[in-house]
Amino acid sequence: MTALLFRNFSERILIYGRMIKFSHTVFALPFALSALILVSRRYPVTLSDILWILVAMVGARSAAMGFNRLADAGIDARNPRTANREIPAGKLSRSAATLFVAIFSGVFITAAAMLGTLCFYLSFPVLGVLFFYSYTKRFTWLAHIWLGFAISLAPTGAWVAIAGHFSWEILLLSLALLTYIAGFDILYACQDADFDRAQGLFSIPSRFGIPKALVMAKLIHGLSYGAFLGLFFAFDMSGVYLMTAGLIGLLLIFEHWLVRPDDLRNVHIAFFHVNSLISITLFAGILTDELLRHML
Repeated sequence: MTALLFRNFSERILIYGRMIKFSHTVFALPFALSALILVSRRYPVTLSDILWILVAMVGARSAAMGFNRLADAGIDARNPRTANREIPAGKLSRSAATLFVAIFSGVFITAAAMLGTLCFYLSFPVLGVLFFYSYTKRFTWLAHIWLGFAISLAPTGAWVAIAGHFSWEILLLSLALLTYIAGFDILYACQDADFDRAQGLFSIPSRFGIPKALVMAKLIHGLSYGAFLGLFFAFDMSGVYLMTAGLIGLLLIFEHWLVRPDDLRNVHIAFFHVNSLISITLFAGILTDELLRHML
C-alpha cells in the first residue's frame, strides 16, 4: 500500500515537472546566481538570502509556466506538436493546474516578502509581467521580446533583493538574458510557423517567414554578445571572464549553424543543450573570476 502511494505521488510530481518543463530552469537560474556573485562585491550576501532567492525563482517560474499551460491549453490541443502536453492530453485537470499556479504564486510572494518590503511590493507586478506573456502571441509578434523581458527580471530582482535598489550595471546582465531568451525563442517558434499563421497567432517566424526570422534571431543574439562583453567593463572582470565571453560567442555561432531555414531537425539540440551550456558557462566564468579575485 505504501509503495503504491509513493509511486502515485512520484508520478504526480513528474507530471507537474513535465508540465512546467522544470529542466528549463537552467536557462535563467545561472543568470540569477551570477547576479548574486556580482552584487556580493558591494553588499553582504547571507545563506538566508541565497535560499529565499532560489525559492523565489522556483516559485515564479513554476507559477508562470503553469499559467502559460492553462492559457494555451486550447491552442496546444489543436497543435500536433503540443497535443500531448499534460492538460490537453487529460493527464492533468485544469483545476489541478490552477491550484498549482495559486500555490507557487504564494510561494513566490512569500519568498519575496522574506527578502524585504520592497521585494514584496514588487512581487505582484512581476507576476503580472510573467502571466501577461501567455497572451502576447495573440496580438503581437513581439511576444518573444516580452518573454525575454519577463525572464530578464531574474538577475535584476536578485540584485535588488540584496542591494535594495537598481543599478545600471546589472541591467547589462538582464539585457544579455532578455536578448538571449528572445533569440532562441524565435528559433523554437520556427517549428510552429505554419500552425501559428493558420491559427492567427503572432510570432516572428509566422509574420516574416523562417529565413528572415533566423536572421533576426542572429541579430538579437548579436546584442546578447554585446551585453556579455559589456559586463567585462562594467564589473572590471578579469581575462577569465573575457575567455568565457569568447566561448559564449562560439556557442551562439554553433547554435545558429545548427538551425537552418530548410532543416529544423536540430532545433531541440540548439534550444536545450546549447542554451543550457551557454547559461552554465556564464555562471562558471563569473564564479571563477570571483574566486580568482579573492585568491590573487
